[in-house]
Amino acid sequence: MNQLRHAARFWTAPALWRNQSNLPLHKRQRTGAVQSAGARLQHGSPHLLASFLFCACLIYPCGAAPCDARGEQFIAFTHFRGFERGRGSRVGELVLTSPLIEPRIHWNELIASWNAQSPAGTYLKVEARAFYPDHATKFFILGEWSPSPTRHPRQSVANQADADGNVATDTLKLTDPAEGLQVRITLGGDDLIKPDLKFLGLSLTDTNVSPPAMPPDRMAWGQTISVPERSQMAYPNGKVLCSPTTVSMLMTYWAGVLHRPDLDHDVPEVAEAVYDSQWKGTGNWPFNMAYPGSFPRIRAYVTRMSDVSELEQWIAAGLPVGLSVCYDRLRGKGPGPNGHLVVCVGFTEQGDPIINDPGTSQHVRKVFARSKLIYAWAYSHNAAYLIYPADAEVPNDRFGHWDSWTAHQRILFR
Repeated sequence: MNQLRHAARFWTAPALWRNQSNLPLHKRQRTGAVQSAGARLQHGSPHLLASFLFCACLIYPCGAAPCDARGEQFIAFTHFRGFERGRGSRVGELVLTSPLIEPRIHWNELIASWNAQSPAGTYLKVEARAFYPDHATKFFILGEWSPSPTRHPRQSVANQADADGNVATDTLKLTDPAEGLQVRITLGGDDLIKPDLKFLGLSLTDTNVSPPAMPPDRMAWGQTISVPERSQMAYPNGKVLCSPTTVSMLMTYWAGVLHRPDLDHDVPEVAEAVYDSQWKGTGNWPFNMAYPGSFPRIRAYVTRMSDVSELEQWIAAGLPVGLSVCYDRLRGKGPGPNGHLVVCVGFTEQGDPIINDPGTSQHVRKVFARSKLIYAWAYSHNAAYLIYPADAEVPNDRFGHWDSWTAHQRILFR
């Protein structure tokens, strides 16, 4: 892979150590509701930053086999000092271009998430290209985002297909698995004001991999997190509002835990804030994460897990998770496709998932058979919405599937 064999680059790692005195999440009750994940979270925990020079002889502490076997990898950035800075085509635009990145897996799908403090009139664009041994693809546009869609586009970009791949609304899908990638972010706005980019997450997947099932994490069994129940059917045009309803439930949960009313937004507000004008809907995954991620001290992104046991880790830690599933599969009504978003809030004593299902008018909280969730979640290659306080202690990340120190060990800039 000639393009990736040159010039080691600097990479600034995000907060590698946390102020443990401010972090809860591991006082669990074996029956009943889990202690609130954020009950003891305090704002403003200091983060220590470390910079590393990564070179071709880097040793990966995790070992190659377990990292490569699962078919997913998450790469996250909270600082961008290793990115090349340039000017865009408009006055005042800033363009950040990453070094070439060699992940630990070959990948054929990419979902990007971003969190930015975005004043009115600002915008950003996220692009990515893939690298093969003999060529690089063009830069594909993964999304154009703005809090002010009457002034700047908030849209996915259609008609990007070529021989290398295409963008299906929010997911770059390659014809053949690639070895490397590069990302480019354009930041701009009216009156020379630009968004303050806080976080960039890249979820890479090799959809050709079928990893073996892992043993369940029984620490989550018997746990229920008290996420508010909301039905999408209570609103006009409710049949297509599962994603903003899921986001609304998760944000409102953290509003109560953190005593932050600024996070409590009803479904219509969320739907308006995430609407994709090109796709003409509210189901664009990164847009649904960009909105909560625009609030101070909140992390929000899309990732993919490889097993329900990883979902159990999050529930055991008191962190609810949004899931993209096939609704027909979940309810035992057929193979689908019928995309739907729900919130996993717990597991029964027998290991069946407890779900806040916004697609019903009554009894939003339901228990589904474990086998049905596994089958339904596989429809999206186990895509998940993760929304939580930026200083929360996330579960042990065995395979580099979310924003964690483990994930950051598994990236190499060339």
